[in-house]
Amino acid sequence: MEINPAELGIPERYKLLIGTIVPRPIAFISTVSPEGVPNLAPFSFFNGVGSNPMTVLFCPANQPNGTEKDTLRNAKPVSEGGTGQFVVNLAVEPYIRQVAAAADGYGPEVSEFEEVGLTPAPSIRVKAPRVAESPVAMECETVQVVRTNGHEPVGGNIVIGRVTHMFVRDDLINERFHINQDQLGAVGRMGGLRYATTRAQFELPANREALNLPDPLG
Repeated sequence: MEINPAELGIPERYKLLIGTIVPRPIAFISTVSPEGVPNLAPFSFFNGVGSNPMTVLFCPANQPNGTEKDTLRNAKPVSEGGTGQFVVNLAVEPYIRQVAAAADGYGPEVSEFEEVGLTPAPSIRVKAPRVAESPVAMECETVQVVRTNGHEPVGGNIVIGRVTHMFVRDDLINERFHINQDQLGAVGRMGGLRYATTRAQFELPANREALNLPDPLG
């Protein structure tokens, strides 16, 4: 099938994106509103940008009516009316149900921490709390928001943040800054309502030598 995205509706484009970009890491983003209300929401359009400086991004789409989601409203720069800060917590196996529940349509006056039963913990460098249960938290200062389609319905937004402080649970990290992936228990998104764990893992060299090795999947 040959597909021209311009000839599709927005729901069909969305289904193609989430069905083919898999598995997607989930940023469990905590923010605080300018009025002081904590917010917590998951975003599976999330990734690292680079290590110099340490930078990440996540992508909160506009609401169907074109307005900003609470996370974007809170995290955008102060010059645009936000706080200019956010925290990336991880989606992990022990509380993945709470991650899913935080995606519900709570109003801006509601704290998802309270609604889903997770614990806010003070951050070191930013006002937004981190999730106390999260094994990793990246405190970020917002560098820029790139709007791919202005304030159109479900228009895309790229929030780029510089990591200013990082918390990693002691049992997950060694003296060489390697993370124990089995202990981490990260969960990713697939298409539709499906999720995936990272338990099945294998190694391959990142060069042509990989062609000469046995199929790691058998």
